Amino acid sequence: MKRSTFIKGLLSVSAISLLGERTARAAAPSVIRIGVPGVGVGNRPIIGGSNVATVALRGLLEEEFKAEGIKIQWNFLRGAGPAVNELFANGLADFGWGLGDLPSIIGKAGGLKTRILSAGGIRQNTYLAVPSDSSISSIKDLRGKKVAIFKGTNAQLAIAKILEANGFTEKDIRAINMDNNTARLALTTKDIEAGFGNADFLQLRDQGVAKIVYTSRGDARVLKHSSLIASQSFIDQYPEITQRVVNKLVEASKWLSDQEANPAPVYQLWAKSGTGFSNYKEDFQASSLKVRASPLIDEYFASQYKRAIADSKRFNLIKNDINFESWVEPKFLNQALKTQKLETYWQRHGADGNPKA
Repeated sequence: MKRSTFIKGLLSVSAISLLGERTARAAAPSVIRIGVPGVGVGNRPIIGGSNVATVALRGLLEEEFKAEGIKIQWNFLRGAGPAVNELFANGLADFGWGLGDLPSIIGKAGGLKTRILSAGGIRQNTYLAVPSDSSISSIKDLRGKKVAIFKGTNAQLAIAKILEANGFTEKDIRAINMDNNTARLALTTKDIEAGFGNADFLQLRDQGVAKIVYTSRGDARVLKHSSLIASQSFIDQYPEITQRVVNKLVEASKWLSDQEANPAPVYQLWAKSGTGFSNYKEDFQASSLKVRASPLIDEYFASQYKRAIADSKRFNLIKNDINFESWVEPKFLNQALKTQKLETYWQRHGADGNPKA
């Protein structure tokens, strides 16, 4: 074989190989699989309270991909963050939708190949509810009591810090692992003496079956944070699809933020989850809707995740180190902000949680 013929043949094979690689990379998936760490009241497949929840409630992804016949598969999981990690581990999830800091950290430390794409529900509050006739009036009264904690979720890490601030550890209480809906029922039947939960616990107070004796509102040290994460394999194979998903999250964040002056439409939308309009209104009364809807990976978000990683090791919830900078993939968020001309729309916050100049 002539050298020129061999080279031409080799170039042809290389071209075909490159074309095949590009075609495989550009091909759209038939379905986008999303793991959602939670369910609504009564286990309904809806959640509220964040920018990621708003994407689902408004059907933004379905609308975006309808013309191409790409199905959006929402998996609302009663097992919350640990259940989402299980989906990722078995190759059954492409995105973790508003996955809490602790479960995403546990998954990453355990070897899951995920990337953080944006903030997805930050500065979330925690509530402590007790039966309405209980003598418990503060965190300090929990010693030796049966207390519901949803373990493996970002609530567990927040609760560990709340207990620590009051001179306790989880060993000083009789911690019982319960999801939010089970804890709500157990409080009603008085099978537990206290339970940590979210804004939906305010309904129990409104119904007269419980009272709220603690809230983390206003205490930046113990707020909960979540993010939008994706599997590295999905990002590598479908970067254009990943970009469009992040675009829709930014669009939802902008819509939420625009309702700052009159948030009623937001609370009405979120109330489909079963948590009442008035409960969301109360949950957000001491915070800015625009701030909490921000998708930015700013200094505050980074510092909170770095602290969560350190606290997870300190509380013996993980063993391996995690480098936050290499975990984050900001290019999709940056492009979405640029395309939608929102690069300066949300104010960035410093590590102390305060707005930067």
